[in-house]
Amino acid sequence: MTKKQRALEIIDRLKKEYPEAGCSLDYDQAWKLLVSVRLAAQCTDARVNVVVEKLYDKFPDVNALAQAPVEEIESIVHPCGLGNSKARDISACMKMLRDVYDGKVPEDFDKLLALPGVGRKSANLIMGDVFGKPAIVTDTHCIRLVNRMGLVDGIKEPAKVEKALWKIIPPQEGNDFCHRLVHHGRAVCTARTKPYCDKCCLLDICKKAGVE
Repeated sequence: MTKKQRALEIIDRLKKEYPEAGCSLDYDQAWKLLVSVRLAAQCTDARVNVVVEKLYDKFPDVNALAQAPVEEIESIVHPCGLGNSKARDISACMKMLRDVYDGKVPEDFDKLLALPGVGRKSANLIMGDVFGKPAIVTDTHCIRLVNRMGLVDGIKEPAKVEKALWKIIPPQEGNDFCHRLVHHGRAVCTARTKPYCDKCCLLDICKKAGVE
């Protein structure tokens, strides 16, 4: 079985296992997803979803958040960890959205990457979830799982994993596939404990089933 064949089979099985393939960060506007994904670094999505409620109650739009003192932003987001750097990035990002893009999130990958605090993972998430464009989000779940499954061989750098996956994942499948990897990584193919290979829908085609 080639990597591309294995990828297609994995995609098909994960679709059946996790028919709902949504983002676990709560948002109703694109700029809010930008804020949440920045806060989610080294923090759980569940905690981010709680913290942003307070943030948006006080600063309900791009302009309000752009005008907010960094110290006030930090005082709200500090439960997510790395509060100072995250607050600075959020402030700078909202200022750029306000001053350059009239408060709107740009529908362009390179322009997204130019926003403060936005890397390839965040830009891909926005492109896929907000704009419905082909996207591959190489978060920690994705990197761990595609290595275990044998879709990539010992590659840990997010950009290199993304590049390798673009070669074998159909563009229209990439975004939902990565969301399903998050669900599978939390429920079955866990990081902190031994993976629950005995209840995995990919047991017979996973390269490292039963090894770890």
